[in-house]
Amino acid sequence: MKQDTTVAIIGGGLSGLTLAWLLHQKNIRATVLEASGRLGGRIHTISGCDGTPMELGATWFCGQHSNLLTLLRDLQQEKFLQYSEGISLFQTKSFEPPQKFFVPASESPSYRVTGGTQKLTDALAQKLPDAVHLNTRVTAIRETNGQLLLETACGRVWAANQVAICIPPQLAAAAITFHPGLPEALQTVLATVQTWMAGAIKFTLEYPEPFWRKEGYSGMLYSHAGIISEMYDHTNFEENKFGFTGFLNGGAASYPPDIRKTLVLQQLNELLGANALSALSYFDKVWNDAFIHEGSPVFQRPHHNNGHPLLQESFMNEKLYFGGTETATAFPGYMEGAVIAAQQLAARLG
Repeated sequence: MKQDTTVAIIGGGLSGLTLAWLLHQKNIRATVLEASGRLGGRIHTISGCDGTPMELGATWFCGQHSNLLTLLRDLQQEKFLQYSEGISLFQTKSFEPPQKFFVPASESPSYRVTGGTQKLTDALAQKLPDAVHLNTRVTAIRETNGQLLLETACGRVWAANQVAICIPPQLAAAAITFHPGLPEALQTVLATVQTWMAGAIKFTLEYPEPFWRKEGYSGMLYSHAGIISEMYDHTNFEENKFGFTGFLNGGAASYPPDIRKTLVLQQLNELLGANALSALSYFDKVWNDAFIHEGSPVFQRPHHNNGHPLLQESFMNEKLYFGGTETATAFPGYMEGAVIAAQQLAARLG
């Protein structure tokens, strides 16, 4: 079965959804094809047992992220300051007491989205009725008769005048076959574009009360010794739902989830006391699934080849474009980069 659209957007993360919305505002028919069963990409908010919005993906942004802030205002979404008051901890060795320090007020503080980051992508999706298709994994793109045909794993074929690939470039190169093939120089670059968050392990904990705040702690932790490498207070805007979020060290990916939970609680019990064992829920996510990267790519440095000049060009006779946060020339890898990439593509498509 073949369906037609003006612009096909591969990927229903922040960049793809923002691009679709911007094109719809220009009365350009855009269709979002998302391989997974949910929208958001690396934005992934879940609800805890007590209803706490808990972030397993993108969480923070700052005042320098002007394009993201404008998008939030346009979508009538609110922001609030990341809590950082009180004693923070730095654990250098497991057999030594943690160092205690205070974080001074910053001229460029971090913010979070009120209600959870996914409120942003949900608001975008609500403005795109009938334009989003989940569980639609594109496997091949063919140039034929002045259009691009997108073949999908579910058997649907989409015909589009233009295509914007808004999934990580490394994943696109590994998971999609192009006919005719892409230029060799581009193929080389695509395979070496580092995917932000790939391999990261994000965790969240939910509590019935903010016991750490009552004891003068900020909830901020950095560690070279335990399974937790960094952690932050994750209390909601209304300050009636409480928890932590942060990252586990890379080696924790080899442990099953129940062992990771046990080690997290053990570390926090040693640092913050027995109240840390009273968690209502624990969730974590290893960002290594088929929707973020493929194979075992090795990168020389963070953001390697993000914003590369070849990612700014068009291909297949100006019908194929690359978007997504890794293609952004400013703030690549972040939510701000995703919005910038969408804006740049919206100006070129249609």
